[in-house]
Amino acid sequence: MNTSKSETVKEHPLKPSRRSMPCLAQSQTHPQSLSKHSSFLQPNRVQPQPQPLSAGTSTATIDVVSERAKVMETLENNLLKLSSTEYNDPFLGIGKDKDTYTDDSEHGNYDVRTDQSLLIESKLTRQKTEPRTKSSLKTDAMASSGLFFKDGKKRIDYILVYKKSSLQVEKRSTFEKNLRAEGLMLEREPAVTNSDIMFVKIHCPWETLCKYAERMNIRMPFRKKCYYTDWRSKTMGSLQRNMRELKSWLPRNPMKLDKEALPDLEETDCYTAPFSRARIHHFTINNKDSFFSNSTRSRIVHHMLQRTKYEDGKSKMGINRLLNNGTYEAAFPPHEGSHKSRHPIKTHGAQNHRHLLYERWARWGMWYKYQPLDLIRRYFGEKIGLYFAWLGWYTGMLIPAALVGLFVFLYGLFTMDSSQVSKEICEANETIMCPMCERNCTLQKLNESCIYAKVTHLFDNGGTVFFAIFMAIWATVFLEFWKRRRAVLTYDWDLIDWEDEEEELRPQFEAKYSQVERVNPITGKPEPFQPFPDKLSRLMVSVSGIFFMISLVLTAVFAVVVYRLVAMEQFASFKWYFIKKYWQFATSGTGVCINFMIIMSLNVVYEKVAYLLTDLEHPRTESEWENSFALKMFLFQFVNLNSSIFYIAFFLGRFAGRPGKYNKLFNRWRLEECHPSGCLIDLCLQMGVIMVLKQMWNNFMELGYPLLQNWWSRRKMKRRGQSMEHKISLPQWEKDWNLQPMNLHGLMDEYLEMVLQFGFTTIFVAAFPLAPLLALLNNIIEIRLDAYKFVTQWRRPMPARATDIGIWYGILEGIGVLAVITNAFVIAITSDYIPRFVYAYKYGPCTDQGYRQEKCLKGYVNSSLSVFDLSELGMGYSGYCRYRDYRAPPWSSTPYEFTLQFWHVLAARLAFIIVFEHLVFGIKSFIAYLIPDMPKDLCDRMRREKYLVQEMMYEAELEHLQRERKKNGKQYHHEWP
Repeated sequence: MNTSKSETVKEHPLKPSRRSMPCLAQSQTHPQSLSKHSSFLQPNRVQPQPQPLSAGTSTATIDVVSERAKVMETLENNLLKLSSTEYNDPFLGIGKDKDTYTDDSEHGNYDVRTDQSLLIESKLTRQKTEPRTKSSLKTDAMASSGLFFKDGKKRIDYILVYKKSSLQVEKRSTFEKNLRAEGLMLEREPAVTNSDIMFVKIHCPWETLCKYAERMNIRMPFRKKCYYTDWRSKTMGSLQRNMRELKSWLPRNPMKLDKEALPDLEETDCYTAPFSRARIHHFTINNKDSFFSNSTRSRIVHHMLQRTKYEDGKSKMGINRLLNNGTYEAAFPPHEGSHKSRHPIKTHGAQNHRHLLYERWARWGMWYKYQPLDLIRRYFGEKIGLYFAWLGWYTGMLIPAALVGLFVFLYGLFTMDSSQVSKEICEANETIMCPMCERNCTLQKLNESCIYAKVTHLFDNGGTVFFAIFMAIWATVFLEFWKRRRAVLTYDWDLIDWEDEEEELRPQFEAKYSQVERVNPITGKPEPFQPFPDKLSRLMVSVSGIFFMISLVLTAVFAVVVYRLVAMEQFASFKWYFIKKYWQFATSGTGVCINFMIIMSLNVVYEKVAYLLTDLEHPRTESEWENSFALKMFLFQFVNLNSSIFYIAFFLGRFAGRPGKYNKLFNRWRLEECHPSGCLIDLCLQMGVIMVLKQMWNNFMELGYPLLQNWWSRRKMKRRGQSMEHKISLPQWEKDWNLQPMNLHGLMDEYLEMVLQFGFTTIFVAAFPLAPLLALLNNIIEIRLDAYKFVTQWRRPMPARATDIGIWYGILEGIGVLAVITNAFVIAITSDYIPRFVYAYKYGPCTDQGYRQEKCLKGYVNSSLSVFDLSELGMGYSGYCRYRDYRAPPWSSTPYEFTLQFWHVLAARLAFIIVFEHLVFGIKSFIAYLIPDMPKDLCDRMRREKYLVQEMMYEAELEHLQRERKKNGKQYHHEWP
């Protein structure tokens, strides 16, 4: 899926001059409007490639007479790896080709000076031709737009919001005083439209950025990548060039993003290393204002906010606690400006990266384009970038599943009229069916079920088993290839060696268990500890609560079943002829709608109960709390959505009894039977209605609800400041404050929605082949909805890092296993595939002939219907009626007992379940074994580049030591000093 860079194997002597070329600035990779002025005058801009930082801090004094072993020890502690490679990801993600090239630094010399006065001041080509007066005007304009302090120079990295009427003045003043002591710069600004709101703008100076970047082990670029060609790449070089020339003549893929449309994706590849002030000479020095990207600066400030105290006491720290106790109303990084512009982007370029994301990603007109994952990751962080990468991959993988499902549906559509079963039902104008209810139902002829039989054939045909096996294998392939895709992304995004920081304890956990302490095995510091008996007891209470809520779901399903039994007789005697004729359809349809309303109502209750149970467990950290809460929400909503579907698939009509001896609920209502054409049509209706309505509701809540909230906020804002609205434009921080904050659970709601959809797509797909197609159409809309929401309707979230999708991958694997089992039971029990199969080979006209055709099913309908004497009903009827079952006729020696055919069908169903499950699980395991978690070329590239980086570090350190000795006037030797 991704075009990797060419392999590197040919060895060359590593000369210092060939290792010292800096990672050049992206002078040709910005939107037009982003490249009109110097980066020094636009410090708020997020560069596509992190720019080298200046040597603004003092370097470590290196002992010139140190021995080689000391230098090698230094090198081993600073192993470096490659920085990220950009990808233009579509729904599934496709990489872009890059040519094999040699070291560009062969003809370049790099002066590794660490004095701040010797910063490299390279500027963009367009910057050189721009008048300085325009730059100054641009700086003043941007300062007034809300991206800088009042001086127009200090970029705003974070915003705190509080109310002047708040009583937590002492905590706030202590907190802000400690922030200044840590090196941050703060500036207050009152709100324009609300006199009670005060904004605190935070700027992180260069020295503070360097200090905390070193503490947080943030990887920064230090040298340009070097690629060498071996005999293999030389022989393939001409072929690759010819292929590229051939591709240039072919029509351009319309789904690809133009390089001109997304210039920020043209990024120079650099090696990266954990930032170190002592070895700042290893890093590329270009522009200290743009060396750390906007997202990195926000992450550093957030790290500081989380660890700054506001009162005496070891647990009295962090912005989260201040938000919880009302000291501050909100804390968020600012957006980079407006997402809209008065000028078209094609002629004037993007005003900022938010504008660029909106025009090339979030607009509805870009629905068919690849996702710019690297730009998303740079603006929102790796965690959100991984979510959109996974969503795009899932959507792309749905394309083959949707096509196969559509093919199975079309196959049923084209063979509907030629189906032997449908023909026999439609032509059975003399076959009388037994009444399906006690009082109001009349005798019906079998041919009245002709439409139901044809619709059932759309979903229950010869392709059903094949599609079920295909979807089980598809789920495995999807998950296995996602692991490979994730490995490529984590490598490209420089996350291979990243480990999450040791999380701070939740305030609730500290308050509860402050009396019991133990030493943390990682930090070596004492911390509160939850005893095992207390943890076990709380876990048991939580599990009991989960089972109670599941029982509540089953109670709701039972209520819907009772409604169907009552409505069945009412609709059968309804005054309207249409409803009276199709009373079964009316019963199922209204039952589904009522069930959907119950589902959505209970979801609100489940969320509150999940909160309560999770807080009752007292998880130690926020990640533990999120995982526990996510698991509960998934269990609740999964059971809530699928319980009624499980009832229809496996219980409807199974325990109804027979005419003359029906089973009744509370000895009053007769249990519901399947339609003469089978129960599959009810299952399809249940799945289709719930899936469509659920997706429509989710899309409204994701976009429509935030739009209404933001509209109402703007309306209130105009009322408050109507007099000044026409005179003053709001600064960016106040515009962001009026936006909606990101969901309290972060990405949990987004993942939960997609994982539940994945369950719908796989678990009962044998009964509803169009589920992947509906999921595909929904996800195409979902990607743009989420993009629009993140870019325009939500405040900018804190750019967080992550290496995977967390607990959701395990849940997806569990759904894949459950899907195999449920599809086996649906085919064996719910559909008529097995009864038809047994009849064709054992009882039909083609018995023991070894082949099966439609003519082999001749007489199947008559064979599947049993005979009942109407006089036994006591309703004044005479003669015989038919019902679905395999029972002996009333004139036999054992009337109404199961026939031998019933036991043959039952044995075949059990055998099919066992064979199907073992076969599919075997195929799934074999495929998972064949597909490695990481591509082999990626493993080789990582090992090769690790070796090259060691050599480059060695040479760079050698050159630096020689330069230091020469500068100090000591004798210079070409050997190791």
